[in-house]
Amino acid sequence: MWLLYACGSALFAGMTSILAKIGIKNTDSNLATALRTIIVLLFSWVMVFVVGSQNTIDSISARTLLFLILSGAATGASWLCYFRALQLGTVNQVTPIDKSSTILTILLAFLFLGEVPTLFMGIGIILLGLGTYLMIEKKTEAAGSSASGRRTWLIYALLSAIFAALTSILGKIGIQDIESNLGTAIRTVVVLVIAWGIVLFQKKHTLMREIDRKNWLFIGLSGLATGLSWLCYYRALQDGKASLVVPIDKLSIVVTVIFSYIFLRERLSARSFIGLLLVVGGTLLLLF
Repeated sequence: MWLLYACGSALFAGMTSILAKIGIKNTDSNLATALRTIIVLLFSWVMVFVVGSQNTIDSISARTLLFLILSGAATGASWLCYFRALQLGTVNQVTPIDKSSTILTILLAFLFLGEVPTLFMGIGIILLGLGTYLMIEKKTEAAGSSASGRRTWLIYALLSAIFAALTSILGKIGIQDIESNLGTAIRTVVVLVIAWGIVLFQKKHTLMREIDRKNWLFIGLSGLATGLSWLCYYRALQDGKASLVVPIDKLSIVVTVIFSYIFLRERLSARSFIGLLLVVGGTLLLLF
């Protein structure tokens, strides 16, 4: 069953990138992240009451709560970096780097969760790294922005990947003794506090009046897609190994590339397409 949840997470995560890219086109990325988080929070708590897990809040241990808070903080940092990178670069530039967090996740899963990688996984990591490099390199050269501009989106994308890897490990530990929907809802509260804290500190909440209807719609849809992806992802993490669930989730890059071509007209070069094949092949090898 965890496999179905992991595939569902990949599908909705792939949709999220495209919907968010459209939604933040003319909107400050931090403000858009904060607004999206409201949708995710509402959706996640609705699911908590649907399954009835709100009655178990009193039984949450201090250790579980600590790791949920840390996981939520890492998620908030990853989101802020990811959507800033999306605003500065193209979807096909940012997504491969974000998905490369799989490599760091597997390393952390080995160090902290005792999940030993197999030979196939080692080969998969090499292919994943090589494929990511091919996709990044060509896109960076093709970009018409300055060298400093290219470095900016790249830095944000790398930070997004690092925090995403930390999110997976901390989240895996945090939801071991708690119903997954409730764990997701608690984590989202932390993300909301961080996102709005930054928005209010930067005084960007005043920009809400400048958001048009189209951006409101796509920000809302991206938040809904994120909520669905999260619910599937952390249910899969609860039942399966982090080193298996994460690679399947990262296959959302295929959904993202297809949707980016259909809706954003972002095309892959021959080199980037080969890189995509290596990323997918490497990801599949990680499952063995």
